[in-house]
Amino acid sequence: MTVGSMALERFPMPPRPAEARPPYAMGLVAIIASVTMLFVAFTAALLIRRTAPDWVPIDLPGILWWNTGVILASSLTMEFSRRAIRRGATALAERWTAGAFGLGVVFLGGQTAAWLVLVEKGVFLPSSPYASFFYLLSAVHGCHLIGGLVALGWCWRKLRAGAYGAFGHRGLGHAAIYWHFVGGLWLYVFFMLGAL
Repeated sequence: MTVGSMALERFPMPPRPAEARPPYAMGLVAIIASVTMLFVAFTAALLIRRTAPDWVPIDLPGILWWNTGVILASSLTMEFSRRAIRRGATALAERWTAGAFGLGVVFLGGQTAAWLVLVEKGVFLPSSPYASFFYLLSAVHGCHLIGGLVALGWCWRKLRAGAYGAFGHRGLGHAAIYWHFVGGLWLYVFFMLGAL
């Protein structure tokens, strides 16, 4: 008898509950938690930095309001996809997922247009602390949004292949949760930059 087996006899492992979360669900929780902590750190830095006398807000491009509507519509579209697959409407879920993906691409295009408007106004990354935070936060958010687009594209391919159905669609559900998170994160960033 080995030391390990004696330890297991004396201190047996508790049984794993049937409803325990699968590893990829815990991975989603870890990703959302780490991204949240990243933006909490950015918020703390922004709140401290804005007290300096050189903190001068810039006029944010109006397209950002439209973009906010686009990301909200994309989140709503992904929710429709999630609900459709729960009912077994795979073709409908496929169309809603493609719509959410398309709106996500439109959002990225709108963010690029906003950056170009700022560049035309002569507002660059080192122009001011406010401009630096705007470019940094919108770029980091954009990177996470691109990750969401990859997930949506993967789900769309699985929907087209018939791999998802009413009783087997966890990946789509997790992608929807992440997509809602990224949409909510933009609302937070936009409010934080617009309100400060």
